Amino acid sequence: MSKIVVLMGAPGAGKGTQARLIQERLGLPQISTGDMLRALATGDIHTTQASGMLVSDDFVIEMVRERTAKADCRKGYVLDGFPRTIAQAERLEELAAEQGKTLKAILIDVPASVLEKRLTGRRMCPIGNETYNIYFKPPRAENICDAHAGVALEQRADDALDKVNVRLETYTKQTAPVIDYYKKSGRLEIVNGEQDSEEIYSDIKEVLTNGC
Repeated sequence: MSKIVVLMGAPGAGKGTQARLIQERLGLPQISTGDMLRALATGDIHTTQASGMLVSDDFVIEMVRERTAKADCRKGYVLDGFPRTIAQAERLEELAAEQGKTLKAILIDVPASVLEKRLTGRRMCPIGNETYNIYFKPPRAENICDAHAGVALEQRADDALDKVNVRLETYTKQTAPVIDYYKKSGRLEIVNGEQDSEEIYSDIKEVLTNGC
């Protein structure tokens, strides 16, 4: 049976990186609600996301339903950043049943102090989307992309310290209960998010191989 992989973790835990690795190596497409929302030109959605708050459950679930109905998701997919609330998790159960898919949740666990540095220190190249971190992976020249000479790096609006605090608080209040939801159902696996990305991927692959 095809599977839905729910990657969980606070902002900055590395869900996007792992989702891309799973897509590249295991063939399960990455469905990132964050990327889809950022791609939308709707002003209200952009403002809501930039503030660090969450958009409505109904809007997000319909966006996920439409995307996962496409042919590339027939054998399964990886959800990056969804579900974030109990209501979304319950709607996902309905969607999984409709699609005839099993579900496995994986939590990438990272301490809050590390998350704050990962987020506030993140900088991106506006040309090639190369990503750096002033604390963990700084560019060779301060605030200049290594791959594109003279191009200044940028910080996402929601990576500013005040927005990061809102995002982490929102996660704790609204998303952390989803961890318990999957834990109680016996479908939650926890991996150490402080490891190297390849080590994290290895742990996730083992979970998917043995548990899905």
